[in-house]
Amino acid sequence: MENAQLISLSRQIALQRQMDVVANNMANLNTTGFKSEQILFEEYVMPVARDQDFPRLDQPLSYVQDWATIHDLSGGAMVQTGSELDVGLNGDGFFAVQTPGGDRWTRAGSFQLSANGTLVDASGNPILGEGGPIQFGPEENGITISADGAVSSSAGQKGKLRLVEFANVQQLTREGSNLWAGGTPVAAANTRAMQGFIEKSNVSGVSEMAEMIRVTRAYESAASLASKQDELRRSAIQRLGDTNA
Repeated sequence: MENAQLISLSRQIALQRQMDVVANNMANLNTTGFKSEQILFEEYVMPVARDQDFPRLDQPLSYVQDWATIHDLSGGAMVQTGSELDVGLNGDGFFAVQTPGGDRWTRAGSFQLSANGTLVDASGNPILGEGGPIQFGPEENGITISADGAVSSSAGQKGKLRLVEFANVQQLTREGSNLWAGGTPVAAANTRAMQGFIEKSNVSGVSEMAEMIRVTRAYESAASLASKQDELRRSAIQRLGDTNA
């Protein structure tokens, strides 16, 4: 009975982890440029369960183990805003962002200008051009961003957005503020900037809600199994006590 309860517990722990991932996806349903996550599980076989009543001494037991979390980096819907500081990315690339912890990457192209005229993201981190942060003067207007990331204004050329791509995007790790870290960036070759657009989250609300219901029911089923095993144990102890009496 202990083995059955431990197996059930491993399933419950895995389902709790899966619910955390689903809940995070749901919470970012309307976050610009957000990429959903999925969790992968694997079977962990415990080969050393022993009991004298087994036909063989060793009986493998199958536990549930969360193996990895993968990023779904498929593109979200492009929505036209008309704002000159909104930029969507058509392709697999990322914008480069300067943070206190080093360079980070993002798909969220809802930019703005800081008090000193620096192009920044929603958290105030400078957006990097190929020569560093992109700066505008107080009298400049008519900001344009071309498909290759070249930025200009009424004062002329201001630089070029640093767009990067990765050979293996699964090496990236998610950080707060819709940023990604890690990986080995290379200059984007197949990504184009789209001024006046933003990329919506690629989370499907209907799919995530259905997954949340499925996970909840699976957790309740595992909890019910654990409860029944506990009842069997209490019953066995009670009968053993009655026999000895």
